[in-house]
Amino acid sequence: MLPIERIRLFLFDMDGTLYLGERLYSFTKELLATIRAQGKTYMFMTNNSSKSVDGYIEKLARLGIAAEEGDFITSAQATADYLLRHHPREHFYVLGTRSLLTQFAEAGLDVTDVADDRITGIVAGYDTELTYRKLDDVSRMLSTKDLLYIATHPDTVCPTEYGFVPDCGAVCEMLYQATGKRPLVIGKPEPLMPQLAMQRVGVSPDETVVVGDRIYTDIECGLRADAHTILVFSGETTHADYEAAARKPETTMEDAGELLAMLKQLS
Repeated sequence: MLPIERIRLFLFDMDGTLYLGERLYSFTKELLATIRAQGKTYMFMTNNSSKSVDGYIEKLARLGIAAEEGDFITSAQATADYLLRHHPREHFYVLGTRSLLTQFAEAGLDVTDVADDRITGIVAGYDTELTYRKLDDVSRMLSTKDLLYIATHPDTVCPTEYGFVPDCGAVCEMLYQATGKRPLVIGKPEPLMPQLAMQRVGVSPDETVVVGDRIYTDIECGLRADAHTILVFSGETTHADYEAAARKPETTMEDAGELLAMLKQLS
C-alpha cells in the first residue's frame, strides 16, 4: 500500500497521466491544487523532448494550469546535464526539433543540425520536424564513423487524442535497421530524471512517488530510482500489458483521480 502520508514529492508524467493531447483530465486541476495546499511538491517529469520548458508552460496555460520553469524535469534537461558532465567538448548533431537544438545550445553544448566533418556525436530526440534529409544524415554518419550516439528517451510512441504517433524510440529503431547502431538512452526508464528532481527538492526516494501511464518508462524509472510508483491506465499501458510485465509498480489506478481521493483523506 502506498504510504501517501510520507510522500513529499510527486513526479507526474504528463501526456496520458494529467492530460491527453489537448484535453485536460477532469481531476487534474484539483489534484495539483490539493498537493500544494498540503504543503507538498509536484513536478512534471516528461520524456517528450520536442518542446522546451517554455513550450510546456504555454501548453499547460492553454489547459488552465499555471506553471513555471522550476516545476519541470525533462529528458532534454537530463540529457544536457549528462552531456555537459561526461562529453562537454564534443560537437553534436541533433536529430530533433529546433526547440531541442536551442535548449542544448543555451545549456552550453556545441550543437548543430547540419552534417559536417567536425561532428563527434549524435543526439536523437522526439522530432516532430523530422525530414528524410535528417534520417539520411544520421544513417550516413553512423555507418561511416565511430560516433557517440545518445537518445533523450526510448518511448516508441506518443499518445494523441486519436491513438499514437511514432516517438523517439521508433525512429531509433528505424535507424538501427539501417545502421546496426543503438543509442545510449538518458531519459526514463533511466533513474537520472527523478534523481535530479529529488536532489532539487531535497527529499529521499521514500518521500517520492513517480506517477505515469507507461510501465516500461515511467514505472521502470521510478523503480530504478528506488521511489514509490503508481501506474495509471489512462494512457498507453493496458491491463494486459500490466499483467505481462516482469517488473510491476507498487500501486495501480484507473487514473490519477484515485490519487486525489487518497490525498483528500489526509485533509
